[in-house]
Amino acid sequence: MLKEWFILQYKSNSHYKAVRNLNQQGYTTFLPLNNFTSRKNSRFVRVSQPLFPGYMFISLGKNDTLWSKINNTYGVSRLITFNSILKPVPINFITNLMNRCDNSGKLISSKQLKKGDQIKILNGPFTNFIATVETLEADQRISVLMDLMGRKAKIKTDINNIQLSD
Repeated sequence: MLKEWFILQYKSNSHYKAVRNLNQQGYTTFLPLNNFTSRKNSRFVRVSQPLFPGYMFISLGKNDTLWSKINNTYGVSRLITFNSILKPVPINFITNLMNRCDNSGKLISSKQLKKGDQIKILNGPFTNFIATVETLEADQRISVLMDLMGRKAKIKTDINNIQLSD
């Protein structure tokens, strides 16, 4: 059965409860997270917060009609509809967003990359090539070294065009 991604609104501060409960029911969810620095008392601390506060993604089959089961899940507010019609999120958007996240759903920023990291090219003539980070540039570009026909070649690509290699 072909599955598509939809937007789900969760209740305030209940994103982990919603993910846990939906996963226990057999649904696949995607909650992209981003690290933020916040001030707690007189200290600065790094915390992970949802990239889209109040919203996450859920994968459903086209014929799934158990909206009430999802909407009544502990931690969930509702599935987002437009004129009472459930509209899928473009698969390219979800795929690109997932590729920018690590296995725990945290967004990988260029600040987390360092020289020597192994990455995978996602688009263009070098799709699926594994390369080594050489330099990070300020304009969301990255220089990588690739082994092409036994020679090291340095190419530049956009930070959105890479994924950390496993």
